[in-house]
Amino acid sequence: MLQNGDQAPNFTGKDQYGKVVSLADFKGKKLVLYFYPKDDTPGCTKEACNLRDNYNEMMEKGFAILGVSPDDEQSHQRFANKYALPFPLLSDPELKIIKAYGAWGEKNMYGKKYEGLLRTTFIINEEGIINKVIRKVKTDDHTNQILKLYN
Repeated sequence: MLQNGDQAPNFTGKDQYGKVVSLADFKGKKLVLYFYPKDDTPGCTKEACNLRDNYNEMMEKGFAILGVSPDDEQSHQRFANKYALPFPLLSDPELKIIKAYGAWGEKNMYGKKYEGLLRTTFIINEEGIINKVIRKVKTDDHTNQILKLYN
């Protein structure tokens, strides 16, 4: 399980427009790397829209934002267009990035256990070191949850 102070695992993936994105692209910036289960579902939409609504403030404070889920590029493109999301969403259907960050594991819903994506956010510093890990994400107030860690 990744923790504060760990080197962030390198990754490369394609965003909603087929553009290749890697961790190296964010060197010199603080990166909000957030993992979410599924495009256009209630919690994931709240989280993405909260980050969208506060995007300019996040940029002013030196943060870049990158979402990752198992959905394909076309699903990400529909989701990003529908909600005017200004940040890239990486497609990870093979779960390579998701598992490298430990965002895949056992979930429990209504007493039924299954494997799935664990909603998690990593704040990675300018040198590629994990500064903060948020495992209990507040989907409708995620920006404040992130910014409070730096005040």
